[in-house]
Amino acid sequence: MAAAAVLPAPHDVPTTLNYYSPIGDDSEPPFLYVTDPPPGVPKTNLGLDPHPTIIHDVRGKEDTVSLDKTGFQFVKHVSEEKDFLDEDRIKSVYYKELEELLKKETGAKRVFIFNHAIRRNYGDVDANGGNQNPGLLKSVHIDQTLEASVQRVHHHLKDEEERLLKSRVRIINVWRPIGHPVAHHPLAVADWRTLDVDHDLVPVRYIFSDREGGTYRVKYTPQLRWNYMSDQTPDEVLLFKTFDSDTDKARMTPHTAFPDASSPKRAPPRQSIEVRCLVFDSE
Repeated sequence: MAAAAVLPAPHDVPTTLNYYSPIGDDSEPPFLYVTDPPPGVPKTNLGLDPHPTIIHDVRGKEDTVSLDKTGFQFVKHVSEEKDFLDEDRIKSVYYKELEELLKKETGAKRVFIFNHAIRRNYGDVDANGGNQNPGLLKSVHIDQTLEASVQRVHHHLKDEEERLLKSRVRIINVWRPIGHPVAHHPLAVADWRTLDVDHDLVPVRYIFSDREGGTYRVKYTPQLRWNYMSDQTPDEVLLFKTFDSDTDKARMTPHTAFPDASSPKRAPPRQSIEVRCLVFDSE
């Protein structure tokens, strides 16, 4: 008889997270250029406001969190794809796997994947728009504002938006490690129930070369409860919400990578893939 797998002991992590702070004159609305800004214009006016906090380990307590209650959940999922080196295979094989996974986990009838980001050795490659801004990745944020989330439907599915927006719409990110368990810079997610939407969120103009989107930065508040899964493996997938049109459910999830001083120094750098999905209750 095979020996039972030994799971790592849960442990909470003391660390420092970076929250929103303006640079210079805060009378100008926050902005960030995804591509190069015009001559003489700074790339962003977003600063960092670091605060110590505790990240709580949910390993062994996965049943206490869920997409609709806390805004995130962890699920077991073994993928055919292991290395994520072939863009065509990612889109043809892995995207299909995630469509089926999200339908199973959420009861949705349709899933439209609009981009993904692969991060290797903490270098960032985005499949839709070039390198991501590292300052954004190392600060507490939400990928889309409420308005930008609805605009995503218009941008990607313009001919169907009127019909699709009549039923429930979600944006769910699917995040998993590549190759080995996460040691350095795990991903932390905040419990929706501890977020004050009216007070804590700062909308940011997210400026592409051909359009504008919107993201949120998050102000510091000690009420936010932060969570992660220790030693998360490639077969343990994190699902978390960016948007939900159902106002009776968890609607969005602040998140950020964080330094873990307890990680073994010889552990390999973090590698991960994050896939962003529009999830519809109508076909």
